[in-house]
Amino acid sequence: MNKKTIWSAEDVINMVSEYMNEEHVALVQKAYDFAYYVHKEQFRQSGEAYIIHPIQVAGILADLKMDPATVCAGFLHDVVEDTPVTLGDIGELFGEDVMVIVDGVTKLSKIRYKSHQEQLAENHRKLLLAMSQDLRVIIVKLADRVHNMRTLGHLRPDKQRRIANETLEIYAPLADRLGISTIKWELEDTSLRYLNPQQYYRIVHLMNSKRTERVQYIEEAISEIQKSISVLNLKCEIYGRPKHIYSIYRKMHDQHKQFNQIYDLLAVRVIVDSIKDCYAVLGAIHTRWTPMPGRFKDYIAMPKANMYQSLHTTVVGPQGQPFEVQIRTEEMHRVAEFGIAAHWAYKEGVTTGVTISDTGEKLNLFKEIIELQDESTDASDFMDSVKGDLFSDRVYVFTPKGDVFELPQGSGPLDMAYSIHTKIGHHTTGAKVNGKIVPLNYEIENGDIVEILTAPNSTGPSRDWLKLVRTKKARNKIKRFFKQQDRVENIAKGHDMLYKALVEGGYPAKDLMKPDKMAPIFEKYSFNDNDDLYAALGFGEVTPLNIMNILTQDIRIQEQKDRNLQVEKELLESETGYVKEVDKEKKAKQNEGVLIEGIDNMLVRLSHCCNPIPGDEIVGYITKGRGVSIHRVDCPNVKNDTDQRLVKVSWNLIPDERVFYDADLQIEGYNRPGLLNDVLQAINNATKHLNYVNGRIGHEKVAVFDTKVGIRDTQHLQYVIDSIKRVPDVYVVKRMIH
Repeated sequence: MNKKTIWSAEDVINMVSEYMNEEHVALVQKAYDFAYYVHKEQFRQSGEAYIIHPIQVAGILADLKMDPATVCAGFLHDVVEDTPVTLGDIGELFGEDVMVIVDGVTKLSKIRYKSHQEQLAENHRKLLLAMSQDLRVIIVKLADRVHNMRTLGHLRPDKQRRIANETLEIYAPLADRLGISTIKWELEDTSLRYLNPQQYYRIVHLMNSKRTERVQYIEEAISEIQKSISVLNLKCEIYGRPKHIYSIYRKMHDQHKQFNQIYDLLAVRVIVDSIKDCYAVLGAIHTRWTPMPGRFKDYIAMPKANMYQSLHTTVVGPQGQPFEVQIRTEEMHRVAEFGIAAHWAYKEGVTTGVTISDTGEKLNLFKEIIELQDESTDASDFMDSVKGDLFSDRVYVFTPKGDVFELPQGSGPLDMAYSIHTKIGHHTTGAKVNGKIVPLNYEIENGDIVEILTAPNSTGPSRDWLKLVRTKKARNKIKRFFKQQDRVENIAKGHDMLYKALVEGGYPAKDLMKPDKMAPIFEKYSFNDNDDLYAALGFGEVTPLNIMNILTQDIRIQEQKDRNLQVEKELLESETGYVKEVDKEKKAKQNEGVLIEGIDNMLVRLSHCCNPIPGDEIVGYITKGRGVSIHRVDCPNVKNDTDQRLVKVSWNLIPDERVFYDADLQIEGYNRPGLLNDVLQAINNATKHLNYVNGRIGHEKVAVFDTKVGIRDTQHLQYVIDSIKRVPDVYVVKRMIH
């Protein structure tokens, strides 16, 4: 795939004409004509006509020799999102296949989300689930992303980094899992260029600095290989293989190596006719040169999960310099380059006949995607699971019967047990690796033979297993076991939690917890009845605060309306000349609601060091020229003061819900994504007056937030503190004195 190629529409039509019949070429032409018409008034940020982008996407798909529906979708992939055209229009004009692919690629731009991150996660979830129904969805999306990355230079630097990071986290690993290495390599290299340009151009410079020497060395190695296998009388193609920049960067970064310590910068690829020839060539090369220990990999006998097959060996070649040799058949090479796309390639008027279910079984990817979707609480949780379980580095292990399992790097016996079957996981009592008993925290390595030991009468998993498993899939299954086991206890616990939250909030708990009031909760969270809700509360899947906010929404709206009416009434009274009698209420407000024993008409102010609020025990301090400063009795600024300037004071307030006092709170918790947002939401639900917030990261990933909030009295303060404490991962909420 030539990344520098810029195709015209005519180029794409000519490309598909080489392998499609006239009827299908006409359909592709119709798709281009339609896309040109609806996009004709649109332009990209670079200033070029928008239609250039769909042409390039279709060109990438035609280069992969994709079927007519996929190439048509390449031309049409943005029309539903960016023009008035509907999916129904696409289905009517181009058929159901094209409509399904376009629908899968179309973003969820019409739906409003709380944050960009939430929308991004939901887009990715929709894309992956659509891919599990029709693989061509992701092939079109990858082609779309390839061209977007080629033109990334026209965007702002912050957008470049965000898109490059997303590409490296989601799309390059997807291309890898689907075996489309030509796309994977380009996405990785281009992403690195924008995320770490210094290292990218440094590696490019190092590669170019000794390019002539490497080319000569490879030519010498190829010549030696040709001599070694000439006696075999077999047909083969031999050529040097350039190493990709990102893979060099990863090895330098992960293995802490210098550029000159990367052995497989130099590589030779040998393409032969049959599997038998692959092993014959391997034998000849090992006879000619000494193989390096631990550097031989047989991906023919044990293919990768993305169906990649090849023999890899690193030998000490001419001049004592190591180089890598890859040996494969022509068919293996086609799959290695184009992966799953090779199975959708179009020949002689039809696709090659590999069904989605066939490829799905080989990849074992769709089943995992659906399982992760079923076990995730929301889109962000789903994407975290995908990144952790599907897109991380993999290890390949055997069962004693020879079955191969693919697991994320760092997995242990329990992860393998749960990947085989939930019951196997629950009844695991131990494990053997390569014939020896190992602890359950053993980290599985490539090529291990793992035997899971089980007992039918096992009581089930231990809660400690949650610390031992690496995969989200295994963790979710263990959690579900305890959720079911503790259901009765959690129902009672959840009921009490919600009742207490409502009572503390000043709401009629018994009335609000009736079944008819719970209907909106059941609909939002897909609960069947009260027991499901209470069990989820008790287990910690939802918080009492979230449920309380839904149940009390109507009450809070009415209270706000009443407050607004009261304010309007008072404004009207003041405009018509109505003046209240200056009485004790006015005096109390003038004096911050504080009475001073034995003194009248003295200026009073609340100190800012301890910010006393109604309900606090307080003391007065006579200042010079500024009246009496009111402190909490535990304020260190007056606590040990024996000065005669201390006076007795007390609160004397007329209840007024519009009056708020400052309270300084410090919140500490585990620094996780979304913690600040959850804390702010809890504060906002308890008081509408957030006057200040500042955050920092302390030792051991502890996040510390300093806030100043508006409080009516100590009872209200306790409610706010309790609301914040209910936020997951919050450890401490305390009132501060400056």
